[in-house]
Amino acid sequence: MRIATAAWPIEQHENWQTYVAKAEHWVKEAADNGAELLVFPEYGAMELTSLFPPREDLKDSLADLQTIFVPYREIWASLAKRYGVHLVAPSFPVLRDGRYYNEAWLFSPEGQSASQQKLHMTRFEDEIWGIAAGDGLKLFEIGGITAAIAICYDVEFPDQVQALAAAGADLILVPSCTDTDAGYTRVSITARARAIENQCFVVQSSTVGEAPWSPAVDVNTGMGSIYGPADKGFPADGVLARGKYNQPGWTYGELDLAALKAVRAQGQVLNHRDQTKTAYGTPTIALRSSP
Repeated sequence: MRIATAAWPIEQHENWQTYVAKAEHWVKEAADNGAELLVFPEYGAMELTSLFPPREDLKDSLADLQTIFVPYREIWASLAKRYGVHLVAPSFPVLRDGRYYNEAWLFSPEGQSASQQKLHMTRFEDEIWGIAAGDGLKLFEIGGITAAIAICYDVEFPDQVQALAAAGADLILVPSCTDTDAGYTRVSITARARAIENQCFVVQSSTVGEAPWSPAVDVNTGMGSIYGPADKGFPADGVLARGKYNQPGWTYGELDLAALKAVRAQGQVLNHRDQTKTAYGTPTIALRSSP
């Protein structure tokens, strides 16, 4: 499977048509380059707040977005069908039962769609923005490969990704949005670690650029990256592809499922097998030293 992962620039839009044109330009470019699965980043949909009057309260901007959630889904669904690709659209904060959830929507070329909510909230999301933690993990069958989505901070929790891999996920998609070099480092390093720990593919996308008109996504850092096991048949560092830091554009890579299965069966180490079998028990204190 050929995959494309985005470093997506947050931009202002004069009207809905300019956003649609941007979305189609990006999808067409990736499809023209042979990509079968496209991954856009977390909170990429926040640039749509530029269609509304400026808001002092961030929660008011979330309310504005709900008025265009349906056309947002329709445009990304139509692009997946028109260009014959699977795609994870830029994540969108959706109002459900009085609370906002950060949802990443996956669309198929056949017109199917499903979403994964973010499970772990950063301090900004929880304490300032009021985004609620979602519930439940999902798997997605995409062109013969089983995928899952771990949105940004979620990939920093090994148990969550291990549960997905143990349930059959060969590919973890990580839409991300980070505003500092440290934030990007945390997400990218843990994404790479998850690929090694679970002998799976992990694909990260990022928002990039500055948007001073949006307190939610005013600064964005990162790049697209594709990781795999650091083992037989893969690069020694496990890095299959990387974009250029803070530069918009696609990063492309090939996912070889046969090579993944081979390393899970005959690798130098068998993390995937050993992670799901090992039970460590409760640690005990072996030493207490005086200050």
